Amino acid sequence: MGQYGAEQLGPLPAFLKEGSEDVARFVTPAGDTMWLVRDYKLGRAVLTDKRFSRAYAVRPEAAKFNDAEPAPDSMVSMDGSQHARLRRVVSGAFSTGRIAALAPLVEELTDRHLDAVAAHGPGVDLVEHLAAPLPLVVLCSVLGIPPEDSNRFRGWVEVLFDISPSGNQEKARRRIALANYMKGLVERKRVEPRNDLLTELIKAHDRGQLTLNELLTLGLTLLMAGYETTVGQLGLTVLSLLTDHEMYEELVARPDRIAPAVEELLRLNPATPLTFPRVALQPVQLGSVTVQAGEAVMVAPLHGNRDAKVFIEPEMLNLVGHDAAHLTFGHGVHRCLGAPLARLQVRIVLERLLRRFPTLRLAAVDTPVTWKEDLATRGLSRLLVDW
Repeated sequence: MGQYGAEQLGPLPAFLKEGSEDVARFVTPAGDTMWLVRDYKLGRAVLTDKRFSRAYAVRPEAAKFNDAEPAPDSMVSMDGSQHARLRRVVSGAFSTGRIAALAPLVEELTDRHLDAVAAHGPGVDLVEHLAAPLPLVVLCSVLGIPPEDSNRFRGWVEVLFDISPSGNQEKARRRIALANYMKGLVERKRVEPRNDLLTELIKAHDRGQLTLNELLTLGLTLLMAGYETTVGQLGLTVLSLLTDHEMYEELVARPDRIAPAVEELLRLNPATPLTFPRVALQPVQLGSVTVQAGEAVMVAPLHGNRDAKVFIEPEMLNLVGHDAAHLTFGHGVHRCLGAPLARLQVRIVLERLLRRFPTLRLAAVDTPVTWKEDLATRGLSRLLVDW
């Protein structure tokens, strides 16, 4: 077992670093006040309690965390039957069987990117050559976006995840460009349908299961929700192992232990430190505090996943696993649809990377690791390695 203390989590905003209360008020980057839930069991309760609404959280008058909040007609911004209706349309594409069938594609793409890593040689940036391009190509394949358009998408999507106060005009321009591209792609797929998710969404629209605007928003939501989080998770997972040489060597020798290690690394170093906010529809008692109607709450998987009341030795990587499931992909009806696809990519990347580079290590330079700043998710902008 390896030790993964808070010092391995990199830079965090003050409200995530300070304090230990189960539920506490904090000031968001947007300057509003919300409740932060650090406790695992209370967090799970919030994520399943119908008294907390996602739809109310995207209303204009609701407290805001940042300006990266999804659109009101996005599936992740809906409650009840509206949310269930859209989720049913796409859930089949992320079933266990459909995701398992993608394994050969992910393996082929991973090997191709590792070829580029090897060709570059020691000192290569694993974010640039592996963690960033791979998830986008995979998502484009699932959705049915032509491979030649993936680089254009990467620039658009990365800007949209930027939560810094500057650049709002540029973000608005790219949102429009992204929406226009998706609209044109849908029109082309009506003429030339393919075996992909966008074609399935078009069929659902033709059956009256969703509006054209919902179709476009759903396609963009799946792309954006699955890209930046997976890029971040790949980088964080590899970095965790590179700072635990003993565990890295154990997994090289015992690749059968990679799958349980992936689950633990997802728990210990999640790319999603916070869930989307929810607004209380009535007063709700959470531990020792009462959340009043109209107040917003966010759950912190980063803390819940390390709750010592639930996880034995919570900062240790335990290949035996735990009785409780981590919160990295959320919980309840809004649990991440793409969780199986993210797991598949992380597992395959680790399997291929450790087999091909058994002596991989952080590059011997002053700053081998650079953390992303002003993003809605955690991740690295640079990860330089040697072998």
